Parts: sequence; structure tokens; C-alpha cells
Amino acid sequence: MVRSLALLLLSVVALKAGDPLPSWNDTAPKRAILDYLARVTTEGSPDFIPVPERIAVFDNDGTLWPENPVPFQLNFCLDEIRRRLPENPQWNDDPAVQAALGGDLPALTANHYAKLLRVLALAGSGMTSTEYADRVRNWLSTARHPRFDRPYDRLAYQPMLELLAHLRANGFKTFIVSGGGADFMRVFTEPVYGIPPEQVVGSNTRPVFELRDGGPVLIKTMDDLFMDDREGKPVGIHQFIGRRPVAAFGNSDGDKAMLEYTTIANPRPAFGLIVHHTDADREYAYDAKPGSTGKLVEALTEAPRRGWVVVDMKSDWRQVFSRTNSHEGALAPESNLYP
Repeated sequence: MVRSLALLLLSVVALKAGDPLPSWNDTAPKRAILDYLARVTTEGSPDFIPVPERIAVFDNDGTLWPENPVPFQLNFCLDEIRRRLPENPQWNDDPAVQAALGGDLPALTANHYAKLLRVLALAGSGMTSTEYADRVRNWLSTARHPRFDRPYDRLAYQPMLELLAHLRANGFKTFIVSGGGADFMRVFTEPVYGIPPEQVVGSNTRPVFELRDGGPVLIKTMDDLFMDDREGKPVGIHQFIGRRPVAAFGNSDGDKAMLEYTTIANPRPAFGLIVHHTDADREYAYDAKPGSTGKLVEALTEAPRRGWVVVDMKSDWRQVFSRTNSHEGALAPESNLYP
């Protein structure tokens, strides 16, 4: 009882000093986050976690920015295919390209995503890693989301940006562990989320090293594909991070294994959180039947038993996106862009 009262007082003091999560409503998820951080960062607390062990992992699509109707990386690939189609007329006869340009998601995802992987290969392999990054960077600077009419990298969730910043202010090292392509995400994660490229774990393939007249280069291929999704996420964490996380944040069944790896039988106090997309007005509403990826059934069912916090986007977030259209104001507590 005394310990609980002390932790409550710590939380109140932190809030009076300035609300670190102003875009979160004062509901159970926000209180759970603040309570957890108070417990694990207070020296002398039985739940104290040393700074080197404060590792937090975040899914990207659907957790830090929208995933529906389709992941942003797929939109990039489609735009790349359209842009390069005049130079490659033979693509018009490719069934995978036809399915992609026709918006046939069932065809793209059938047979273990065979056609989707073909589209990804056409849009992103056979070039140097620098050339690919330049194409992603150019796309982010010119393309606009068809519904929200702003650049894709200005659609990070404001509450999650605040959460990332608050975790880092409390000594946590934040990583992205996502099914998206690592090379795609590493272009924007630092300016958008404050997460440097070396702290991004994603799906990847084996590049090929070449020494050219202009210097050393890495050529992107589709060889030895590693999918950083579902059971692949704990594998990626082990291979690329080397420490077991104490906090995990996701939004779909693809994140269930990562949440389990983080929270079940962890020798340190652990925290798991699921973003539930319930807001059709300000973003999208789905769980069992998403527009493409991001199905949430198994993890949602497991959440009460595992003690995972479920964020109801509609009721727990005061705003979804930042009102500003620039990164500089991304952490400013402003009114919601989409009332």
C-alpha cells in the first residue's frame, strides 16, 4: 500500500511538472504508461531497471503511422512502377505488375506473397543502396497521401511521438522492429521518430558488395529474404539488438510474438501495448478485417491474460496527427487536424 501510494505521488509530481503525453486522454493506457515508467526508473524501487537494459521496441506500420488501406511502402513501390513503366514496357505483361496497378490485393498476397515480392523486387533491387535511398527520399518529398493530403512522413501518430520522446527522456533506447523493409525505413526514421538507422530492424535481403570507379557500393538484391514479421520479430531482435526488450508496442497479430517475447517470463518488469484502430473519422477503424495488412484478432484476445495495455485510438487519444505539416512541430501539443 505504501509503495503504491509513493508511485502514485511520483506520477502526480511528474504530471504537475509538465504533461509528457499531452495528446493522450487521461484514461487507463496513459496512466499505465506513466505508472510503469515511474516504477522502473525510480532508484530504490523493487522494479528498478538499470539504464542499459531499458530497451523498447516498436512496430512501425499501424503503430507509429497508418497501415491501411495499404502500407506506405507498397504505395512507394506502386509509384515507382508507374514512374518507370515507360522505360520498361515489358512490365505491362507481368501478372504481378498488373495485379499491383489494378489494386488486386488478394492476388498480390496469394501463394506466400509471391506477386508482392515480385513488385518489391522490380521497384527496389538491382540498384545501389544509395540509389534506392535517394528514390525513397525523393518520393517522400513529392508524394502526398490521397486521403490526408500531406506528405507520408508527416503522418506519424502524435501520441506515439510523445511516447517515444518520453521513453528516451527516461533512459530508454528505442528501436523499430517492423515487417517493413529496413532500407526503406532507415531513410526517414531519424528525422520522423528520432530513431537512428542503426536502431531499425526490418525485413531485409542480402546485398552484394562491388568496388566501382566511384568507390565501394552495395547492390540490392532479393536474395536470402528475411521477413521480420510474426515469429521473425523475436529472431530479428536477438540477431540485431542482442538484448531482450522490456517494453514492446504493436498493433496487429504480426506483433504478437514480439509482445510475448518481451513480456512473458521476463526477469525484468515488462510492458506491452497494442494500438487498436477504432477511429474511422480521424484515421481508420479495423481489427479482424483490415484493408490489407494489420489484422488484429489473436493478440487482442490474448491481451487481458497477458496484461497488455490496449489503446482505443478513438477514446484514448486526444489527437491522432500533429496539426503542423512539418517535423519541427511534430511534438507540439496542438488540436487534432481531423476533428
